[in-house]
Formats: sequence, C-alpha cells, structure tokens
Amino acid sequence: MASSSDWKSSLSALDRYDVIRKIQSSLPAGEAVALEQKAYEASETRDQYEAACDVGGASALPADAAAAMPPQEDDSPAARPGIRIGPYSDCTFVADGVTSEVYRSGDDALKVVVAAAGHRSMEPHNPHREAKILRLLRPPCIPLLDVFRDQEQRLVLRFPFMPLTLGQLLERQGAPSRRQLRGIFGDTLRALEAIHAQGILHRDVKPSAVLLASPSGPAYLSDFGTAWHPQLSPAGGEPAADKILDIGTGPYRAPEVLFCDRAYGPPVDMWGLGVMLAEAIRSPPEPPFASRPADEDGNQLGLILSVFKTLGTPTPETWPEARALKVSPFELWTVFPPRPWRDILPDADPAFRDLVAALVRYDGQRASATAALAFPCFTDEEE
Repeated sequence: MASSSDWKSSLSALDRYDVIRKIQSSLPAGEAVALEQKAYEASETRDQYEAACDVGGASALPADAAAAMPPQEDDSPAARPGIRIGPYSDCTFVADGVTSEVYRSGDDALKVVVAAAGHRSMEPHNPHREAKILRLLRPPCIPLLDVFRDQEQRLVLRFPFMPLTLGQLLERQGAPSRRQLRGIFGDTLRALEAIHAQGILHRDVKPSAVLLASPSGPAYLSDFGTAWHPQLSPAGGEPAADKILDIGTGPYRAPEVLFCDRAYGPPVDMWGLGVMLAEAIRSPPEPPFASRPADEDGNQLGLILSVFKTLGTPTPETWPEARALKVSPFELWTVFPPRPWRDILPDADPAFRDLVAALVRYDGQRASATAALAFPCFTDEEE
C-alpha cells in the first residue's frame, strides 16, 4: 500500500513556492509561509494540501493542526522602521558578506553591493555576473525578482525574503528529522542538478546559502556571487582550465581546490553538499572537518590536516587524479589511516551516511547531483 506521504515526492520546491506566492496575494508573508507549512505537514493527500492552502481554507486541515497554527506577530513594514534603499523605505538589516549587505523590506530581500568604490568586482565575487546567472535560473534556485540602482547608485538585487537558512535551522533545532533532510537536501540537489546541466558551478555550497521558507522547506539555493558560468566567466578572464582557487567557505572547500587544481568542475559543489549533509546528520550538528577563519594564518593547512585526519591521508590509489596536480597530496604529509564513514558517523542514519560516503571522497567517482537524488534516502518510502 502506498504511503500517505507519496504525494509529497511529486511536489517540487517550485510548486511550493508558487503556492506560497499565491497565498501572499491575500496574506502577509509570515502568515502565508505558516499556512503552507502547516498544510504540507498535516495534509494526507494533495487535494487536502491544496484545499488547506486556499485563503480561508485553514479549516481543511485536521482540527489539531489548524489549532496549532501560532498567532503571527505584527510583521508589517510599519512595525519595522528602517532605512531607505531606492524605492524601499522600510529596510531592516539582515546580514552582510564580503561585498554586500542584505536587508529585508516586507516580503523582499534586498542584496546591496557595497564593494569598495572604484572596484567593479572583487573576484571571485562578481554581483554583475551573479545577476546575469540568476536570470537564467528558476526554483529551487532563489528567484531574482529585480535589479536596480539605489539613491547612492549601488547595485541592488531583489529576491523573495526567506525567514530561515539551513545554518540557522541546524543551530536552533539541532539535527533535522528524516523528512526535513529529504525535503531540504532534495531541493538543494535539484538546484545543483539544474545549474550543473548548464555548466554553472556554484562554488560556495554551505548551510547559510540554503534558504528555507519554513523549517520543513521548501529550500532554495542562493548566494551565487562567486558562481562560474561557461560563457560569462571566460569572457571575464576566468577560463575553464584556469579557474580561481579562492572559492568556498571553511570546512566545505573541496580538496582539489586546496591542492591547486584550477580545472575543477561540479564535484567541488558535490563535496560541499556532502560535508553539509554530514554536518546535518550529526547530533549535535557539526562539520566533520575543522577550519580556522579565512583571515587566520594557516587556515588552509589546518583544513587539509583535518580532512586527512578524518578520512585518512590520500594515496595514488584513493585519489589517482591527484597524480597530475602541481601540488602533491602524497608527500610531506602526516600519514593517517583511512577511516570508513560508519566509524566517522556511527550514530547517523545509514541511508544518508551512505550518500555522504559517495560525496565526500577524494577520487573522481564523487556522486553527481542526479546520482545523489537516486539514492535510497530519497527514493525509499518514508516510514
């Protein structure tokens, strides 16, 4: 007999995003997300989900679920006075990065480029290329709604506001449930599958780059500021065989980049996804590798040693492609014995651990996004 949750496997992140946007035509963003989330979690059929997502249709939910919907705080712009950015006068600070600051204005997130004056970009960060790439994408990549110049002539990218990141979820909740893992990582893998099919590399997969409409999803891959595009990037001076090495964040950086392989490809994203998944299935969540802040001396060496200590020092047999690297991982390094993932993550869900093992490996057999989505952790019926 088919599981009552089978209908959820056919409901994509794009479907859920469309539902939320329709609800937002009648309700504030916070209420729209809450209504869709409750409908998704409590409904037993697609029809019940769609009925529950109709405005005023919360009664279609089971009574206990409808009663459990929390009252929404006043989230109106009037309740959140902030600065003006172009035509938006209610902008409140959310976060900042190397070249940008993010603000919230109602249902929108505004990414304001604040790179030093006179610098068009700070490679590999390039907001102009980011905007061009985002226009080619669709959910579960974060939708780009608009690009404009504010009153200070700063470039601003407008996105739908998402209240949560995977990083925040891991910090606040701890290890996600199996259903959450399937939804969040399934959406993220579909986003990677889509961009890799176009030859695009994200190059900075990490928990803060996965945005969530709610703790159960849908999830959206964001932060394309350092992405590589097969036409746009070579035209800007970064050919496929000579890519920039200063990519990725901390423990999510792939070993081929650490050893100066400038011809890297989609596997760098899959390594980052695998490390992120390994973090999510640990309790409490923690990356399997240690990395110092990027501005500290020895941060790259420390990460290399942490990877080697955790997985074992690579050999020509476990990483044959590294024979061609200019910087060898086989010499002058402490030799640590190989360790299987069942020893590294002994208490993790075996199905998701098997996927981690297929992603976080040295050699060229790292699973693609398409192959990862075919793993039992995504295809088996939920219990």
